[in-house]
Amino acid sequence: MSVLSRLNPFAGLPNPKEVWAWGMFDLANQSFTLLINTLLFAVYFKEIVVADESQGDRLWAILFSSSMFLVVLASPIIGAIADARCWRKETLMLSGMGCIAGTCGLALVKPDMIWLAALLYIPANFMYQIGENTLASFLTDVANKRNIGRVSAIGWTMGYVGALCLLAFTFAAMLIFDLKDVSNWRPLFLFAGIWFLLGMIPSAIILREHKRPIVRLRENVIADAFARVSQTLQNAAQYRQLRLFLIAFFIYAFGIQTVIAFASILARKFGFADTQLVLFVAQITLTAGIASAGTSFFQDRIGAKRTIQIYLVVWILSTTSLAILSASSSLPEWLLWVIGNGIGFGLGGTGTASRSMVARFTPRHKAAEFFGLWAVSFKLAAAIGVLSFGLVKAGLGDTNALILLAGFFVVGFILLLPINESAGVRVAQRANREYKREAQASD
Repeated sequence: MSVLSRLNPFAGLPNPKEVWAWGMFDLANQSFTLLINTLLFAVYFKEIVVADESQGDRLWAILFSSSMFLVVLASPIIGAIADARCWRKETLMLSGMGCIAGTCGLALVKPDMIWLAALLYIPANFMYQIGENTLASFLTDVANKRNIGRVSAIGWTMGYVGALCLLAFTFAAMLIFDLKDVSNWRPLFLFAGIWFLLGMIPSAIILREHKRPIVRLRENVIADAFARVSQTLQNAAQYRQLRLFLIAFFIYAFGIQTVIAFASILARKFGFADTQLVLFVAQITLTAGIASAGTSFFQDRIGAKRTIQIYLVVWILSTTSLAILSASSSLPEWLLWVIGNGIGFGLGGTGTASRSMVARFTPRHKAAEFFGLWAVSFKLAAAIGVLSFGLVKAGLGDTNALILLAGFFVVGFILLLPINESAGVRVAQRANREYKREAQASD
């Protein structure tokens, strides 16, 4: 029994059921980030809808980036509204349903329907990204300062468990229903939407937003949201460590988002097709899940900053190797599988550690707002990084684009060096105490 208890990731948590329900949304939305953004729809759009390699790269980069620019504009305001009115649960559920509707609609997209693809994909990705931001903000509700790294890793790992299940179903569907040809992938988009819908049910029933004192700056909800964001920007000097981290994160997130958006396209360029492509992405997903789960055992002890630095070194080695492989025609195929493991470890480790770093620097009453700012950094990185990579890839070739990719992680590592994690935690704790005093005085 004691052995089983040690293997249970929720053992010892004060609120295991709530953490599980929170993680289930991460498991559910993997159907969009994996099957739509990373594995299937990116390839389907390029090869079937556009049916032109270079034009497909450009249009996919534009499609993905334009939706991200919209997220960048909206995230801080939506986060501030959710904080000011305690509407994070409502925001999470509405964004999930909007993404599900758009995802199912992608099954209607046929060759040459570029505009329909854009009209369905852009809002669906927008809703997915807003939901991801809102879900991350719940970390300050479901975790405490002693287990925040562990809980973040649990949620991230559940996402990868969902991704592995999705890959198994996709692989089986390709074999059983003869869906190996790209032109036959449309039923899989419908499956992605249904998976999301069923998977988010536990979050809808169990997950709750912890009530807290509210200090409203304006009575009108929109005016209040803008006032809260303005106040945060004016007080940016107070959150110096968060600001420094978001700058560093912004740069290395260029690389992370680019890998997510172009993973299947790059793999096909290296000769992986159909079921082999699914197996390659499954390998990356498995190693990412292992990294995420493993990170939970040491992140709270060594700190989020050191954890991120370890995984950035893995990213630098992996992407540099990928550039070398692209430049040479004589290197063996098995080397790409090895590099894929490095990419997987980088994805799993930097993801959970970056999210917990933001949570450590965040006062509880500004959770959705600060994670909205984190989202601005992450999504703007996607918009700029993916667009620049796509244009460089289309104009200067794969090798130069991969060199650019490695450079993102090198610069991010350098910018991470001056951050003082302990100082950032102390500022967040002091802000929490001041807010409680202010709320009590206003009663």
